[in-house]
Amino acid sequence: MGIVAGLDSSSAFTRIVVCDADTGAVLRQGYAPHPQPTGEPDGASPYETDPQAWLLSLGEAAGGGLLEGVQAIGVSAQQHGLLPLDAQGGLVRPALVGNDKRGQVAAAELVEAFGGRRAWAEAVGSVPHAAQPLAKLAWLARTEPEAARRVAVVMSAHDWLVWQLLGRPARRTTDRGGASGTGYWSAATGSWRPDLVEMALGHMALLPEVLGPADAAGTTPEGLLISAGTGETMAAALGLGLGPGDAVVSLGASGSVMAVHHEALSEPGGLITSLADASGMHLPVVNTSNAVRALRGTAELLGTDLEGLSELALKSTPGAHGLVLLPYLEGERTPNLPHSAGTLSGLRRDSMKPEHLAQAAFEGMLCGLVDALDVLRSRGVEIRRVFLLGAAAELPAVQAAAPGLFGTQIVVPAPADYAALGAARQAAWAHGVARGTLAPHTPPVWPAPAAQVFKPGEEFPSWQAVRQQYVATREEIHPGAF
Repeated sequence: MGIVAGLDSSSAFTRIVVCDADTGAVLRQGYAPHPQPTGEPDGASPYETDPQAWLLSLGEAAGGGLLEGVQAIGVSAQQHGLLPLDAQGGLVRPALVGNDKRGQVAAAELVEAFGGRRAWAEAVGSVPHAAQPLAKLAWLARTEPEAARRVAVVMSAHDWLVWQLLGRPARRTTDRGGASGTGYWSAATGSWRPDLVEMALGHMALLPEVLGPADAAGTTPEGLLISAGTGETMAAALGLGLGPGDAVVSLGASGSVMAVHHEALSEPGGLITSLADASGMHLPVVNTSNAVRALRGTAELLGTDLEGLSELALKSTPGAHGLVLLPYLEGERTPNLPHSAGTLSGLRRDSMKPEHLAQAAFEGMLCGLVDALDVLRSRGVEIRRVFLLGAAAELPAVQAAAPGLFGTQIVVPAPADYAALGAARQAAWAHGVARGTLAPHTPPVWPAPAAQVFKPGEEFPSWQAVRQQYVATREEIHPGAF
């Protein structure tokens, strides 16, 4: 079939992988950090950026003939980005990116104005939060009304990059995955909600055309096909080869749990964010405020690091001699306890040892994520495998406890550029459909990534008892939290 490329423009860098379109084998790779602005005034926000930096790092990453012979390219980019453009396609202000807390008040006002959390969950499958482009629009209208009035077109990071690669055509496009994270597109109906854009911004703005998973956004004058592109989360899911029955648990400072499902899901309290994926399926997501931050806090308390904390925990046993840690150090989103604090219970003289506290930290972090996974299970999502992502997934204490606590097979993929690989797979799909060699409803089959696999073993009943004790403790301290 040929050679394709996948481009991932994250918050800090651009990665490009060049792959064999048939096998997915990586032939070449490129990398470049986004250039740092010079002369930036003191107090400049880390959540604002000139997107020209993305193009500069893209050019550097693609240097040295990296894209020679490439027939199609896919674009993955950081999510939650908002690029407000005027009628001529110029930026009215720097792009707003990342988990920008400045939009918290604006988000809360949007929730109230539309009738509460349930109304939002029913309308678009999510409740407004500060990071969403919708909240960023509302913040812009509140704090920079002159700039807001000039906004005529709204795009995300991957939309804008695709548009630039195609030479800024009159047609602007996005994909259903990227659109589903904006706060003004419904995964259930597959349509924009321009009324919500007007509510946030104060007036209407043009929104990109939403392409299907295997559609092409266009072709450059040189004949390079550009696929629809998508957000980093959806691209990584495509790169991992996820399908029905698969869930991903992301171990960052905070945590997230998502699963592939055949339909859009919502939850009246907004615990589920209803995202679409890049293959035609759905990716319901449940977020937690606390994951690895609970491990780091415990490690600092014990004067060690994450690796040392793992070694300590392995000296304990399932149940941590009765210690139970509710890891709500930053409040919590799942369950919705924003003003709560962490709790350590079960203290007795024989449990007050470093190894038991270390074990309780791992069990508390993982049980909090099992809570999130159970929100999806309660809505009929079948889970047969859980993919653990993040550096903490490599810790032996995590790998020892996760199969028994999640109650399913655990897969820890080898480190790789999965978002870039997913973008390349999307490019191969669009290229194959354009040539008539692939079906528009089935992405190309690429080999599964190398991974470690862990299954529940003889200690499974003990781990399930740990889980039950965690739930009992949570219900005692926060009755009715779910």
